Order: sequence, then structure tokens, then C-alpha cells
Amino acid sequence: MLTEIKEREKQSLTSAELNVIDWINENEEKIPDMSINEIADASFTSPATVSRAIRKCGFSGIAEMKYKISSQMNYIVEGKIVNEIFEKSITECKKTIEALDVDMILRVIRYIRFSEKIYILARGTTALIARDFEFQLQLLGYNAFVLSDSQIMRNSKKLFKENDIVMIFTLKNSTPELEMSAKFAKEVGATVITCCCIQGTSLEKYSDLSILGGRKKNNSMIEEFNVMSRLPLHIIARTLIDYLTL
Repeated sequence: MLTEIKEREKQSLTSAELNVIDWINENEEKIPDMSINEIADASFTSPATVSRAIRKCGFSGIAEMKYKISSQMNYIVEGKIVNEIFEKSITECKKTIEALDVDMILRVIRYIRFSEKIYILARGTTALIARDFEFQLQLLGYNAFVLSDSQIMRNSKKLFKENDIVMIFTLKNSTPELEMSAKFAKEVGATVITCCCIQGTSLEKYSDLSILGGRKKNNSMIEEFNVMSRLPLHIIARTLIDYLTL
């Protein structure tokens, strides 16, 4: 409701002005696109009556009233968008936690603890998660290294050894170099662990262990610019680090 008239204030309003105020309160969403003449026609009054009613509601004129209504409507829309973002994040967290297999997490932990070197592979913005995971592992005393350059991945067969772990963080395995590195690691006998948000990717055939994260589909325009949520991968990385710190 745009404005609420107190009982004593109604005494200063004519019946026509009250009709204008009632109509405006019932049709707020239409007001920003209407002229004072259109409001008068819709409320079966005159432009002068509409103007007086608006001023008696505390506005300097129709422009100020339109601005207030538009601001309220924008706030409602923006609030809805924020709530949708919250809901998406909650859904991703729940889906990831529900999908995580305790036995799988413990097996990954054991591999990490007994590894000689840990290579963490990721591309694009997912590499930010890999960098943080690398940093946390190094703080805990592990030999962890991030590989995010595609050229290095193509020649990674020279790096991997049998007692190494190759951990791959990816949203949907859209980078061929990741699969190439997984294949190289498998050929030399290294342990391949995949952390992915989509089940059934071609990476799985080279993986000894696969951890799946849940992802809620984003707006298609957002996906076009490669800013899909990496929250599930953050949760997987944090779960592993938190357990290793115990």
C-alpha cells in the first residue's frame, strides 16, 4: 500500500479524492507508466482531483509519487533475486553434502596422507579453488602443486610418478587437457582422483576415485560467460582439508 490515510485525515478529503487514493493503492504497479490524465480516467475523476489527492498524501506531485512506487517495486524485485541466489546456494550445499560418500572421502584422505606428491589440476576460474587447496595442503606439510597451464598438462606425463596423486577439480570436464593428464597419470600408475559436478564424464574411466558435487543450473546467460557456481567444489575441498587438520 502506497499510503494509509488516518481517520482524522479523511475528513479533509473529498469522496472523489478518497476514490483516487483507493484506486492508486489497489493499482500501484500500474502507476509508474501512467500519466495524471490516465489515472484520472481510470479512477473516474479529474486530473485536478488526482493532483490534489496526491499532494494531500504528502507528495510534491505525481513525479515524486511515481519515484516512490518505482523504488518500492525495484526493492521487491531485487529482494526476490537475492532470495533466489540464497536458495540456489542452499540447494548446491545440500545436494553436494547428500552426494558425498563418507567412505569415498576417507579413502581420498588415506591416499593424500601416504602420497609423495599431490598434483592438483584445474583450468580457468576453477584454478582458484585448486590454488587455495594447494595452499592449505602445504600448510599441513604436504608436497602439493597446482597445474593450471594447458601446455604443462599436455607434457605432464614427464612429471607424474607411481606414488603421486593427481587430483582434478572440474565443473563438467570441458577441458581436453584435463582428460589427457588423467590418462598420462593412469599410464604411469599414479592415483587419479576426480572432483566434478557432473556424473558420467569421460574423466571417470581414468579415475581411481571420483567425488561428485551437486550443482543447481544457473541462468543460461551466466553460464555463457563461464561463471557457474564452484560452491560444490569448494565444499569438497574444505571437507578434505578440515578432516586432514584433525
